[in-house]
Amino acid sequence: MNALMERFNLNGKVAIVTGGAGLLGVQHAEAIAVQGGIPLLWDVNLEKSQEVAVKIRQKYECICEVFAVDITDPLAVETALASILLKYKKVDILINNAANDPKPSKESSLAWARLENFTTAMWEKDIQVGVLGAFNCSKTIGVHMAKSGGGVILNIASDLGIIAPDQRIYRSEGLPDDEQPVKPVTYSVVKHAIIGLTKYLATYWAENNVRVNSLSPGGIFTDQPEDFVGKLTSLIPMGRMAEVDEYQAAVVFLVSQASSYMSGSNMVVDGGRTCW
Repeated sequence: MNALMERFNLNGKVAIVTGGAGLLGVQHAEAIAVQGGIPLLWDVNLEKSQEVAVKIRQKYECICEVFAVDITDPLAVETALASILLKYKKVDILINNAANDPKPSKESSLAWARLENFTTAMWEKDIQVGVLGAFNCSKTIGVHMAKSGGGVILNIASDLGIIAPDQRIYRSEGLPDDEQPVKPVTYSVVKHAIIGLTKYLATYWAENNVRVNSLSPGGIFTDQPEDFVGKLTSLIPMGRMAEVDEYQAAVVFLVSQASSYMSGSNMVVDGGRTCW
């Protein structure tokens, strides 16, 4: 392997992926496995995580373990980290991926996502997972990294961490304005906060060899309704949504030595959407 390609090598690197059973969490874990790393899936859904881990182990002939962790609970995070350190002695990479992502509905009876209907309880639930969870993991695991020679934290943000959602793409014909589905306020707030957390942590631990960056992906095509896809792709210069595996190379770059002089940055991979 030449010197350039070696910088993307993750052989033996221990990587925690929160929300590891989710759509992108699976992709992040596979990207780690492909490059020789050891993905450890943290998720509240133990059964689904175990199914994912089995597939990754079979496909890549690698170590892939599962931990049932409620990242909103600091003690649960500390306990899971202690278990990992007992076995692996280190954590090299943390990918803060977990977040709530409630989908707008076209059913008029479910206009709960509209700002005027959005409850404090829903706000707190989304903030707890997306912001507090990332804080808990970054604090606990980042402190370990800072004391142990360094590491890499990658926070998964979104194009909606840079821009506001264009609510026109969620509109449903025939519904009055006060019943139109929308992207909830918390999604953008959480993703904006993640980018802010990235900058804070990058400067806080700069002298401890802990690099912290964020990735802002655009929308992924998962067989959404044709009218929605048409509206969204009209906002994207490349004229399409992302395929589910198109962020893997960016993740590998950001968690490997390939990005060794990069910290506090937000990498945007959105087909050009935020250019307009």
